[in-house]
Amino acid sequence: MNLQSTDVAKASVEMAISLRENEKILDETFRSKGILTVAVDIGGNINSAVPKVIERALVASKKKGLIKENYHVHDGAIAGATREALFQIMQKANGLNVGGKIGIARCGEHLSVCIFMSIGLLHLNEVVIGIGHRSIPDVY
Repeated sequence: MNLQSTDVAKASVEMAISLRENEKILDETFRSKGILTVAVDIGGNINSAVPKVIERALVASKKKGLIKENYHVHDGAIAGATREALFQIMQKANGLNVGGKIGIARCGEHLSVCIFMSIGLLHLNEVVIGIGHRSIPDVY
């Protein structure tokens, strides 16, 4: 199966917007297509949460085997794609509390990080999504 970056990006979006109960089923479905996935919950004040969000993405990716342990190129790709997704969100969420999920997908050289969040503002909630992509060496 010849998967492209758009297929991997779609998988990361699906993981980010999925309910916690459906993650395992989605993970198995994507794995059968050759796409490795992981999702992790995030939240807090967006300005102070940036380092924690990147750290959670790195830890989850290593735990699930999406990236190789102690391989700096992979670490940098996760951090960079996560940062890119966060920058797409920051303008709407600056200074506010957020809650949501990171969805990460990888197939071969393609790596995609999607962040789906709800931005709390009194009783009004805004919804925002950001996505980042990196190409990395296919080393396992």
